[in-house]
Amino acid sequence: MLIPSIDLKGGQVVQLVQGERQALASDDIDGWVEKFSRFKTVQVIDLDAALGSGANSAIVQHIARRISCRVGGGIRTVERAQEVLEQGADAVIVGSSLFAPGYPDIEFAARLRDTVGHERVIAAVDSRHGNVVTKGWTEAVDLRAADAARALEPYCGEFLYTHVDTEGLMEGIDLASVMAVREATTRRVTAAGGITTLEEIRTLDAAGIDAVVGMAIYTGRLSLEELS
Repeated sequence: MLIPSIDLKGGQVVQLVQGERQALASDDIDGWVEKFSRFKTVQVIDLDAALGSGANSAIVQHIARRISCRVGGGIRTVERAQEVLEQGADAVIVGSSLFAPGYPDIEFAARLRDTVGHERVIAAVDSRHGNVVTKGWTEAVDLRAADAARALEPYCGEFLYTHVDTEGLMEGIDLASVMAVREATTRRVTAAGGITTLEEIRTLDAAGIDAVVGMAIYTGRLSLEELS
């Protein structure tokens, strides 16, 4: 399944290269929401909240009321997760708060699961240079994504694996890294990070892996007509 991505920064829909350089920006939030409404679900990430530099909460809430979506970015407490779900999100994507320095924070993961239900928790195990990265991909944890997935499996219904090394480059994702996470868990896995072609999406789908696509859609490399 294809999942379009709406990344928010400074009140705009943006696309970043490897989480750093801004390549695209659009004020037409409602336009993109309308275009993506044909898909089963959309991924919405508040980049400002993820980086601790602000928040786009009103926009996130506006989107969640209009389309089916999963929401992430700056969800660091159980209370914030509850709030996002109450505002209309189908599930929350949680990353940084699932990791204490150097290891998965099982206590927090358990509290989150017990409060909102494991089926509404998507654990983000993002990787850069082989290690899990947190806080908007700015800090590394001495842990492989596959090992993180094994530890966190009892506390979530799905994993989001982003291969940051290829994010936004439109050169394809590292399928071996994605498959390592897939093989580490019985939970559903969604992959992101440079997915560019219909062939990649089909390859991932055949392995039971959903594909988050951003840059390739916004630049026109992949047309919404052939994807929906």
